[in-house]
Amino acid sequence: MEKSPAIHRAPQKRGPTPAARYGRDVRQLLPIALDAADPSVVYAGDARPPHGDRPWLLLDMISSADGATHIDGTSGALGSEGDHVVFRAIRAVADVILVAAGTVRSENYRPVRATEAVRAARVARGQTPVARLAILSRHLDFDFDADLFTSDQPPLLLTTTEAPASALRRAEAITEVVRFDGDRVDMVAAVKALGQRGASIVLAEGGPTLNGQLHDAGLIDELCLTLSPLLVGTAAARVIDGAGLNVQHLSLDRVLEEDGWLFLRYVRS
Repeated sequence: MEKSPAIHRAPQKRGPTPAARYGRDVRQLLPIALDAADPSVVYAGDARPPHGDRPWLLLDMISSADGATHIDGTSGALGSEGDHVVFRAIRAVADVILVAAGTVRSENYRPVRATEAVRAARVARGQTPVARLAILSRHLDFDFDADLFTSDQPPLLLTTTEAPASALRRAEAITEVVRFDGDRVDMVAAVKALGQRGASIVLAEGGPTLNGQLHDAGLIDELCLTLSPLLVGTAAARVIDGAGLNVQHLSLDRVLEEDGWLFLRYVRS
């Protein structure tokens, strides 16, 4: 999982304008046309019932019109102001944000933050004030002195019984570590473990290799895909990469739009 390229929707690079922050430039095309739609309200209103044995799993990614998930290694150039708003609205509904270690390091992840309004809305829904970050890593080769691990809520680490002993001791001294048998983290067991720790909605932010593992395991209930009106023309990874053939039917639930960017919400049929 550490080999996953950093081509998710990097939060620390987002800086929306005040107009975009409130969704004033975002409109809804489907299921009904609306001249203005507030993503923070729209995504918070979606039904995401947990399964009997695991949480609902939402995958959020961005892609160019020709399928590229990054430009020169990062996704920032694919986005827009409306995308910034949608990204934060989707994060606001998650109990846990799941991401691969390679993406965390390359994108220099920070502790999860939320505005006072988002915190209040989450608490009113019975959630914690901010989502917890969960990182999948086989080797635990992190800078444990970074802000991410010294914050009030360090990330949960999902690793294997073959993780290096020295890194494991360091990690366990500062945060909760869940170990799985073997040399790879089992995706079904990992998502169930998040549910056992109180998560009803898990948001996966990639990279594409992690997405492929989730797809192989049949865990993706919802795909929120930003489609950028750009042609990139490169060998960038797809939204789901490295997966075997596993055709799953999706239903298009909603389409938002802002200045040519489309924000698609699919749910598994």
